[in-house]
Amino acid sequence: MQGRRRYQERLMEERNKSSVATVLVVDDNDANRALARDTLEDEGYRVVLASGGNEGIAAFEREPPDCIVLDVRMPEVDGFAVCERIRAMPRGAETPILFLTALRDVDTFDRALGAGGDDFLTKPVRPTELVVRVQTAIKLRRMSEELREHYDLLKRQRDDLLRLQLQKERLTAFVVHDLKNPVNAMDLHAQLLLRDQTLSASSRESAGRIRVEARQLNRMIVNLLDISKADEGKLAPKRTPVDLVVLLRETAAEFAAEAERRKVSLDIAPEPASVAADEELLRRVLANLIENAIRHTPAESSVTIRAAAKGANVEIRIADAGAGVPPEMREKIFDAFVQIELPEEQKGARASRGLGLTFCKLAIAAHGGTIAVEDAAPGAVFCVRLPNGN
Repeated sequence: MQGRRRYQERLMEERNKSSVATVLVVDDNDANRALARDTLEDEGYRVVLASGGNEGIAAFEREPPDCIVLDVRMPEVDGFAVCERIRAMPRGAETPILFLTALRDVDTFDRALGAGGDDFLTKPVRPTELVVRVQTAIKLRRMSEELREHYDLLKRQRDDLLRLQLQKERLTAFVVHDLKNPVNAMDLHAQLLLRDQTLSASSRESAGRIRVEARQLNRMIVNLLDISKADEGKLAPKRTPVDLVVLLRETAAEFAAEAERRKVSLDIAPEPASVAADEELLRRVLANLIENAIRHTPAESSVTIRAAAKGANVEIRIADAGAGVPPEMREKIFDAFVQIELPEEQKGARASRGLGLTFCKLAIAAHGGTIAVEDAAPGAVFCVRLPNGN
């Protein structure tokens, strides 16, 4: 029973020690050590005394304190050497060291800082000043530890997010790669159906719709791949001379049936112009913009497609007669998967619902160009500017 009580007392003593800050006082003068001990113990600190440099180093090795008050002039090992050796020990770099000395000169001050001291006091020191300096040093150390803990937590969270991002990108790559084959197969089978002369008109219309949707899916898949490349800095256009008149007419022709189905006319009147561009990337940019315009244009109206040289640039303008894009959305609409809540009077306006416009912005930027939205009053104009091919 008595042994159990002694064990509990020792346990309580260790707990009390762990909750009270410990100060190591290293000084070869008995009176100075006694004064420092009495002053600090009155303030609730636990004080460990050492009468010389070697003894102070040994005390630190046994139990690293929360703060060290260190004399400069001591026999055998002076305070500067003690400080340097402690700084090289485990936990030594983070322990605050306050130099306390009767030497009041710049050289001593500089040597104290050079050795790794955190503070500098001169004797005779007032008890209140010693307490304040020790309190400040310990508070700063604890704040540093808390900041380090927060930093470690943030670093772990950042690493976890990065790991999730990389896993998401890998999964996306797998999914995109696996989607391409069935989408291409859908388009191929739709083409085979359209070659069947015995197919009814309604069946031919359905097969045509399958082709339109399959091509749109394929564009979305390739857009996603290119957006991933852009994020990695790998979207590099392969530039060749491109005749914009031919490219615009070919691209618009792909959507002629869809425009007719929606009772939208395509007004194509580009001026002769050429650019040095990646034809496939630019074709998909134009396809996204034309499809977007057709989708937002009301029946019995038109989509206008223009191109012209403007100084050192070529300007492509694709305009619709839809509800338009509010000014506050004209930058956000190019962000991926943006869904923007609109006021009741603007419910007819559009918002980006996927990756098409995001791809357009990245692809045009990779060419050294710009893309922006303007007001068509009514409707919206997507204006692409590219360096000309001259």
